[in-house]
Amino acid sequence: MSALPDDPIASVGATDSTPARAPDALPMRWLSAFGRFWWDFLVGDTPELFVGTVVAVGLVALLAHMHLYRAMLLVLLPVMVATMLGATVRRGRHG
Repeated sequence: MSALPDDPIASVGATDSTPARAPDALPMRWLSAFGRFWWDFLVGDTPELFVGTVVAVGLVALLAHMHLYRAMLLVLLPVMVATMLGATVRRGRHG
């Protein structure tokens, strides 16, 4: 017995109706998904915490590069990050 062309069961596995994708579409989808993951992971719901942390790390790196207050930088970075975290938590409680 041969399947008829309009047989719904025979057309379940058919791939002729699916559009062909460009050969470089899959890597772009992976790259886009990778970027979205890192954006959600790093920025998430509190972009000000991410920006504050980047600014704190950048400021400490700049001061360390200029050889200023190296011993104090070991304390300054955690204090700056904790301050940003406290400000974000306080904003979340009142907002």
